Amino acid sequence: MSLKTLLMPAISQRLLSRQRLLTKRDDAEKVRLRKQLPHQIHYFHQVDDPYSALAAQVLPRLLAAYDIQLVPHLAPPPIDSAAPERDKLISYSRRDAQWLAQRFGLVFEDHGRQPEPAAIQTATAMLAAKLHSENFATIVGQLSTALWAGHTAFGEWAAASPQAAAAAMASGQSERKRLGHYLGATFYYGGEWYWGLDRLYHLEQRLQAVGAARPGTRGMMFPPATDLTQAVSLQQPNSIDFFFSLRSPYSAIVAPRVFTLAQLTGARINLRYVMPMVMRGLPVPPEKRSYIAADAAREAFSRGIAFGRLNDPVGKPTERGIALMPLAEKAGVAQAYVLSFMRGVWAEGIDAGSNAGLRKITERAGLSWADAALALKNEHWREVAETNRNDMFALGLWGVPSFRVGQLSVWGQDRLGAIQDELLKGAACTP
Repeated sequence: MSLKTLLMPAISQRLLSRQRLLTKRDDAEKVRLRKQLPHQIHYFHQVDDPYSALAAQVLPRLLAAYDIQLVPHLAPPPIDSAAPERDKLISYSRRDAQWLAQRFGLVFEDHGRQPEPAAIQTATAMLAAKLHSENFATIVGQLSTALWAGHTAFGEWAAASPQAAAAAMASGQSERKRLGHYLGATFYYGGEWYWGLDRLYHLEQRLQAVGAARPGTRGMMFPPATDLTQAVSLQQPNSIDFFFSLRSPYSAIVAPRVFTLAQLTGARINLRYVMPMVMRGLPVPPEKRSYIAADAAREAFSRGIAFGRLNDPVGKPTERGIALMPLAEKAGVAQAYVLSFMRGVWAEGIDAGSNAGLRKITERAGLSWADAALALKNEHWREVAETNRNDMFALGLWGVPSFRVGQLSVWGQDRLGAIQDELLKGAACTP
């Protein structure tokens, strides 16, 4: 056992603990009060990003609901290592933004293409000229809506010179990297990041906790989707393809939820395991790794799922874990095995690369260790994992967790609500 494997669980448990996060928030608020600063929120806008188009629309609502000072920045798309399969990401983000817009009553329609480069350049120059304007929050929403509607003329707003626009973009990129992120549609407040509409509820909760809500503000404007809690009777429910990786923290925290959804609706789960991106030779920049770990811990806490005492299963631990999937499926305990593995490496610090650790994971899922030891010698799982990856790519998806129900395919643990809606849509269902 390596020193890293020995130390990682204790270190990660401390770094990702809820108490540490709350302490950091308290410390940031004490500094703000001591310096008599406003509640300052940095917003990073990517002009050609659908999620930024949605974020731009809600800025006036945030300013109306909370006593905050907005500091806007223009930012370029993420670097290649932070956006594998960029074409798939761009295409998917448009249709995903359309779903989000419908959910939150915003305006966005996927026309199957990005805005024209010349229009993006013009919009960037106009926003660069308005970065320090008091009405930036209004202008960026109006301009983004027009841009994504296919307009090429944006009124009579002044535009910055190409040099000034490029300087504004470079400044935004530098500041975003300095503060520790890589995406557009991101908000930074008091040492913590919030990506897109999906994470604004965390920001709202925090602002309300420090008394930044304006009079009359109640609840949250952007709450997360609510999971089904009661069994429903569905006529021949569609099955759920669940594409996951044993090394994915988001797969870990959504697995209990998707299994519960299947139990409550009678839907069959097709477990489609794939190899992790990093084990397929795709690098991950440090700011992405850091944000994902912190965000997964925050999301897990909000859903009541154990997470944070990690023993990263990258490499052999993941391979050994996947190698036992066929055995678990044959024994009828595949879901129990996935939950045991995920809880073990992401919440209990178990080393799945050791025989002792993997034995604990397998036996509590109902498998024989003797059978497991034999199954580890069979590498047919590699072919299955590659087939699953190809099928996922064919759906226009590239990362995990991803899901398919009927004709709907979505990416991300945030989109389990869309899968739930699709299962229940148009069905005669009763609790």
